This record gives sequence, C-alpha cells and structure tokens, in this order.
Amino acid sequence: MNMLTLALAKGRTADDSIKLLEKVGIHFDDFSDQSRKLVFYDAAGLIKLIFVKAVDVPTYVENGAADLGIVGKDNIMEARKDIYEILDLQLGQCQFAVAGFNGEEPPKNNVLTVASKYPAVAKSHFQKKGVPIETIKLNGSVELAPIIGLADVIVDIVESGNTIRENGLTILEEMDAVSTRLIVNKASFTTKSESVHAFINTLQTGLE
Repeated sequence: MNMLTLALAKGRTADDSIKLLEKVGIHFDDFSDQSRKLVFYDAAGLIKLIFVKAVDVPTYVENGAADLGIVGKDNIMEARKDIYEILDLQLGQCQFAVAGFNGEEPPKNNVLTVASKYPAVAKSHFQKKGVPIETIKLNGSVELAPIIGLADVIVDIVESGNTIRENGLTILEEMDAVSTRLIVNKASFTTKSESVHAFINTLQTGLE
C-alpha cells in the first residue's frame, strides 16, 4: 500500500484527533503537540503525519503536499479549496454565529460592518440574505470589535456562548454547525485509492 501523508491541524482538537487514530490502531509513538517536531511516522510505517496550522491544512491538501487532512469545518469553509470533504469526525463540535448588541441586527437597509476571523464565511452568509456588508478581518479578540465601535456585529465560532455573554453581546443568529472533518486531495483519492479508502474505512470504524 502507498504511504499516505496526513496533515493534522494544530490546536484544541489535535489531542482528540490523535486519540481517535489510536482507537483505530494508528499510533504515532513520538507525537506530542508540545514538540517542536513537525513530521511524525506511525508505528506501521504507513502514515506520515505533518503537524501544521489549522488554516493551512486545506492548502496542503489541495496542492497535494498532503493526501489527507484533519481540520475544522470552519477552516474548510473559509479556505474554499478544491478538495473532498469525506467524514465528520464529530470532534470539537460548535457552530458559527452572528453576535452583537441588544439582541437585534442593525436595520437591513444599512451596510453592516462585520468583524470576523472568517471574512469569507461572513460574506457568504450575509450575501445569501441579501444584506450588504463590509468585513474587517481580525485574528483574535473578535468580541472587542462591537464594544469599541469597530464593527456592528461579529461572526465567530461559538461553543458555550460564555465569552459572548461575558462581553455584553448576544447571539443574534445561529449559522452553520462546525466540527472536525477528514478531507482528501482529489488526485490522491484516485491515484492512491486503495490506501485512501482503507484509511477512511478504518476511521469510520472508530466513529461507530
């Protein structure tokens, strides 16, 4: 069988992803999310794991640097890469939401200013609703934007909603569900079909 390269997103779901792989018999004995190493090999010598930033996983997979990727749906939606999304791994479940003040959106005839780590997701969402927006890309502390008048609302991923509420904001609208997904390079899906399908089937057993 062909060796497969798997891009794994750094961050909060990395440990859970590794535990799922171990559950189905794929072990990376020297893996640690605290390690400075970026490349790991499984005990069977069939999987090369590359440990990369979540935002980069779809790019690695689309360009064939990785055959497979494990990454959040949020990064898949934002990146809009030409890849196959194969499995919902049911890890890190949360959702996109629109949040702001007063429990109501500003008047629809105004151009909304939307702050988000995910401007493409925000633009797509409001475009479907016919609401004109201006996006401001922020990489952290998005909740601050409405508080200081930088934006009318924010689009962000929400788990409990505590951070939203603690900053005096309200969830105005729930959007798409987000969780960790398995993605596959389109060429690898064909050229390494046996190995790719075996990997998919193995992961599926861990989800049942």
